[in-house]
Amino acid sequence: MSECSASLTIPCHDVVSVVEFVSFEWCTNLLAIGSSSRVTIYSVDYTEEPADGKPFLFKQVRDFQNGCRVTAISWSPETSYQSREVADCLRLAVAGSNNKIHLFDSDLRGKDAIEVLEGHTDFINSLAYNPQSGETFASTGDDMTCRLWVGDELNACFQLGAPGMSVCIHEREPGKVMVAQKNGIIKIFSMDLQLQIMSLDCCQSPLMSADWSRLDDDIIGAVAGTEWLIFHLSRSSQPQERRQAHSEGARDIRWAKSSPILLATTGRPGRQIKVFSTRHHQVPLNTSQQVAYGMSWHYTFPLLAVGGDQKVSLYHIEPTRAQIG
Repeated sequence: MSECSASLTIPCHDVVSVVEFVSFEWCTNLLAIGSSSRVTIYSVDYTEEPADGKPFLFKQVRDFQNGCRVTAISWSPETSYQSREVADCLRLAVAGSNNKIHLFDSDLRGKDAIEVLEGHTDFINSLAYNPQSGETFASTGDDMTCRLWVGDELNACFQLGAPGMSVCIHEREPGKVMVAQKNGIIKIFSMDLQLQIMSLDCCQSPLMSADWSRLDDDIIGAVAGTEWLIFHLSRSSQPQERRQAHSEGARDIRWAKSSPILLATTGRPGRQIKVFSTRHHQVPLNTSQQVAYGMSWHYTFPLLAVGGDQKVSLYHIEPTRAQIG
């Protein structure tokens, strides 16, 4: 077990509630930071072996007023930044504590558009764009629904058996949406057929978060109770692996986007942040912050962003030989 300190801190004006890197290979350097009333977009450029000894450069790109605390963020695949083929475009969906979704659209040249989507009747916990469509995204929350949106119109609404904690759409399975329920059940729906096609059972609750591995569409991870659990969709509806994560309760889980074997969790006591390897029992990161809300992995590098009190901390996870092998 090892302790790591943050490699970089991005100062923020307020307590951070959500952080989200762009998850598309053509635009990997954008980081959205949500707080009590706004979403701030940063460009974060990282080099593993910099010539000047400074691996990070960051600058503020845009600031959107949300009007209430941000609860979830998802980037549209139509986002582009510093691209030679396409003009700059920031597009993202942002959920707020007022149970509404804001669609922000900016060309970074003074032309902005904001659309407000209503429908959820309680707290929205998670958003997910379809990685192959900038029009379609899903949302889920405490009103026990998973809603599918096309543009600014509601396309379908799935009734759940408990609050929806996480929603994911995999880039290799764009016709399916995964929804994790607080009662420990994970459901997968067909967006075309608009019906449930699979169910997974954590065999414990509360399930607080789940994530679909970007590099392996057969694997879903979740945190329930004090453990993290891994499901192999082709094998069983029961978890194939489970491990103690946080002794007083796990809160969040995120698969690394650049490595198939690294996953990050947060939980109690305090505000623990841990990174685990599924291949061995060494813990590449085990640290705590006074405040820790939201986390996101960089698309290309083993770089984990964690929200804090007026800052975002970035942790670079050094790969060990066991992790690589």
